[in-house]
Amino acid sequence: MTDFTRRHALGLMGAASTLPMLGSPALASSKMTVGALRFTSHAASFVAFERGYFSDEGLDVEFKFFQAAQPMAVAIASGDADYAVTAISGGLISLAEKGAAKVIGGALSEEAGIDGQKILASDAAYQAGLTSAKMLDGKSFAVTQPGSSFHYMGSKISAAEGVDVSFKPLQKVGAIIGAMKSGQVDAWSIVPHIAKGLAGSGAVHIIGDVADYIPDYQVTTVFTSAENAANERAKTEAFLRAFSKGADDFNSALVDKTAGDEAAEEMVKLIHKYVYTDRPYEKAKPSIVNGSMRINANAALNMASVQDQLGWFQSEGLVKDSITTETLVDSSYVEMMS
Repeated sequence: MTDFTRRHALGLMGAASTLPMLGSPALASSKMTVGALRFTSHAASFVAFERGYFSDEGLDVEFKFFQAAQPMAVAIASGDADYAVTAISGGLISLAEKGAAKVIGGALSEEAGIDGQKILASDAAYQAGLTSAKMLDGKSFAVTQPGSSFHYMGSKISAAEGVDVSFKPLQKVGAIIGAMKSGQVDAWSIVPHIAKGLAGSGAVHIIGDVADYIPDYQVTTVFTSAENAANERAKTEAFLRAFSKGADDFNSALVDKTAGDEAAEEMVKLIHKYVYTDRPYEKAKPSIVNGSMRINANAALNMASVQDQLGWFQSEGLVKDSITTETLVDSSYVEMMS
């Protein structure tokens, strides 16, 4: 396990048009691979698959699952996956700079009034006095990899509190959870369905909300290869239409809760096919329900947040200063929110 500080860079890998939602013909059967993590935050793709929204668009989808964001970005660039949802990372930005990947929409977002990502303390650190983010000075903060979204969140939180933390890269979320439980690392930030489940077991403690430090954070984005974005417009629009229908169902069932109790129950059962599959339904249900965050309607993208994230990666020396949001984002597919 290698420590690095907030200022250490690591060499990383190597009015917009509105998405046409109506009247577009389905494609002839088009095979594609969609990258995903087994998180509730990836539910829009799962819903689109299970409810036939992909097939209605002529898309023959299979999923490829990953355990961290950056390997998924590499898979998109190499052609092992066609579309995916992931946080903005140094790796993704560098791949965009090399002409290999493009962000084409927004997915998970922090939103005022909707429960969002949590800041966690290990039980050992909590018992030693780490009871709020103000107490993070000198503590270790878990990340999957340098330049990951966890690194961005931890850095923004520590900067806001005027404290110094050391970041511990542990590669996979599962490894971070193990390190938090054993007290090998002091703090972490993660989506609420994981945070609350861990806190409920007593293994960790929730000591703050990420939204208090990064309001309106565009947590994840929809992205694809630069080749698909530039030359596969019909297929890309079809994917986004189906994805957006899945997001609408998810939001109405579990975020806005306007679809009713029966729809919420059906949604949780659908997500459970992909998330917490090692748990009985009754044990998985609370984590899925309590951890539901907004997935942007019509895959709209918060460009102000994207610009903030890109600026942070550049300020840390993790990506080139010459990279612009135009390098990273193809703004022609969905609404750009400022």
